[in-house]
Amino acid sequence: MTEDEAMATVAQWIEGARPRTLPNAVSPVLVGTGAAIGLGEFVWWMALGALCLAVALIVGVNYANDYSDGIRGTDTVRTGPLRLVGSGAAKPQHVLRAALISLGLAAAGGVALTVASAQWWLAPVGAVCVAAAWFYTGGKRPYGYAGFGEVAVFVFFGLVAVLGTVYLQAGRISGIDIGAAVAVGAFSSAVLVANNLRDIETDAAVGKRTLAVLLGDRDTRNLYLALVTVPFLITTLMGFRNTWALLGFLAVPLIVPALRAVLGGATGRRLVGVLGETGLAMLLWSTTTAVALAVA
Repeated sequence: MTEDEAMATVAQWIEGARPRTLPNAVSPVLVGTGAAIGLGEFVWWMALGALCLAVALIVGVNYANDYSDGIRGTDTVRTGPLRLVGSGAAKPQHVLRAALISLGLAAAGGVALTVASAQWWLAPVGAVCVAAAWFYTGGKRPYGYAGFGEVAVFVFFGLVAVLGTVYLQAGRISGIDIGAAVAVGAFSSAVLVANNLRDIETDAAVGKRTLAVLLGDRDTRNLYLALVTVPFLITTLMGFRNTWALLGFLAVPLIVPALRAVLGGATGRRLVGVLGETGLAMLLWSTTTAVALAVA
């Protein structure tokens, strides 16, 4: 298919948005809102605004990643989900437009939330989040190509998203909220680790130095194990103060198949399944933990 003929279907645009990563956006808002309820300060429209912002941001970063990797030629050969530009399904300028629209919606939502809540600290935090989304694989020196992708995901879809959601509604945070934010960040990073583990060979071949490329196959699998262990360690610690937090262990059966696959040396398409399984485990852990924090 030539560039002039490229016209993606609706189903391809949805796949290009990478719906398996949506738990990374939803989970921190759930946990943060649960914590705010526990502090007696739930504000529904702020929670909804934070959720819309997070979803727009992750869709934007996924389209931006598709565009930037596609024009660099780093997505020509891959075993993962469809890439619109790399596969030739969509024109690069169309994917760029989708990325800018999504990131623009996230920015507009952030401005609206800032003005409506009169919490002006949101403006610089939101600006940094949007910039981080673009420069993950965009620009001349994308930090995702230098091994910092997992760190950024931990910070923005863990610490910032969870604690920002709590503080937006309650105006304060507690120690247990910080622990929950670390857990969500670890889960989110594990999703990216599973993705990059799958692409080690193809990324290395085109000079994309992800953390998985830098660590190598074995150590990347060990990193995944460490990251998905962290949330359950935090669940145990939280359980000493709030027995409801032990509901987080309901996510264990969901993460076990993914762990078996990663530690068993799975490659290719099986690791695409690991990405989805990790996301679902994160979503269930976040839902049960949100309930625990709310009833505390």
